[in-house]
Amino acid sequence: MQTLITNGTVITLGAANRIIERGAVLVEGDEIRAVGQAAEMGAAFPLAQRLDAAGQLIMPGQICAHTHFYGAFARGLYIPGDPPKDFPEILRRLWWTLDKALDADGVSLSALVCLVDAIRHGTTTLIDHHASPNVIAGSLDLIADAVIQSGLRACLCYEVTDRDGPAKAQAGIEENVRFLRRMREQRPETGDRRLAATFGLHASLTLSDETLAACVDAAAGLNTGFHIHAAEGMADQNDSLSKYGQRTIDRLASRGILGPQTIVAHAIAIDAWEMGLLRETGVWVSHQPRSNMNNAVGVADVPAMLRGGVKVVLGNDGFSNNMFTEMKTAYLLHKAWCSDPRVATGNEIAQMAWTNNAALARQFFPKPIGELTPGAYADIILLDYAPITPLTPANLPWHVLFGADGSHVTTTMVAGQLLMVQRKLLFLDEQAIAARSREVAGQTWQRFWALS
Repeated sequence: MQTLITNGTVITLGAANRIIERGAVLVEGDEIRAVGQAAEMGAAFPLAQRLDAAGQLIMPGQICAHTHFYGAFARGLYIPGDPPKDFPEILRRLWWTLDKALDADGVSLSALVCLVDAIRHGTTTLIDHHASPNVIAGSLDLIADAVIQSGLRACLCYEVTDRDGPAKAQAGIEENVRFLRRMREQRPETGDRRLAATFGLHASLTLSDETLAACVDAAAGLNTGFHIHAAEGMADQNDSLSKYGQRTIDRLASRGILGPQTIVAHAIAIDAWEMGLLRETGVWVSHQPRSNMNNAVGVADVPAMLRGGVKVVLGNDGFSNNMFTEMKTAYLLHKAWCSDPRVATGNEIAQMAWTNNAALARQFFPKPIGELTPGAYADIILLDYAPITPLTPANLPWHVLFGADGSHVTTTMVAGQLLMVQRKLLFLDEQAIAARSREVAGQTWQRFWALS
């Protein structure tokens, strides 16, 4: 079946980066077949089902390079005692207690509420990093079921860590290997694929050399890199120096963790030599400005990394799946941090959020993502943003940074399937999911407080 999304302003992104006024996009199956002027496309494809964009923007869905579905129940959660004084205390008193409090229902519902949020804000591809030390085996299947139910696209992994003992570290390794094999065996390398996998690791500060070596051995032959937090503030750096006599990135490189399929989240407390290693090894460095500000861990030198050719991408670290907001935050944060309005230009933010995120997504999925071009996945969003000044390919980033937002998204399509039309979700009962989430979150909170 063919669907013609017509009568809108088409923003293709990608290498062409065209803006087509009174444009249209032809969708067939899970991919885009043609892009052009609405009148010409309508005449060429008279039998296609019509979706009238009614003058809205038609653009690729947003991509999130690093998120944590499991953290959804932190919203509104009271942490007993004084506020955590630093990042290690935030980890111990919030995240490493919350993940232990999750049961199977919590894993599923945490994912579902995040996926609803993503659909509403036009984020169609997400790369998740999961932890639930009391529900390890099968946890990625629970999340995968939620992703399939939502209709979105996601790459999943389980974070291996030593902080809960050797048995659970081994269980985390086995969960990654099992799910990676499931993806390889059940999903063809071509055609429609909404699920993918990588190998998750927590961070240098909770991973011994022995466990890192076990992960490298387990990943051999699985055609995978790793997804790991690294140098997220000085705690990780100091731990690596004190235990191993190496800085964090140096240590991970020497242990075989870095490479062109690996995602390194944060990379804040690094020096110039480590930045050079990130470039030389070809890793993807994900930047999460809202999270870094919230945790007071410092600011990654993203402008220098981009200038030096490091592949910097944009994630949200479990904050809301409004990637437009993440773009705006990144744009402002670096200017304030450097006291220089010239840094973190609109084009650099667009390079991270659109060009680099799309290239990262292509590592996991067989067709282009993040562009409206023939042969790309039909992951498309419509926004009721009405520009009050001319909109061109050259000024598009600034329209997003100072105008368009995830709240403007009215329609979300993934792989040619409509998931939301006129802000109404078609396959998920949002009210029922929210009601069930409140119930499960309350039970999770009781376990959290008992563990605190």
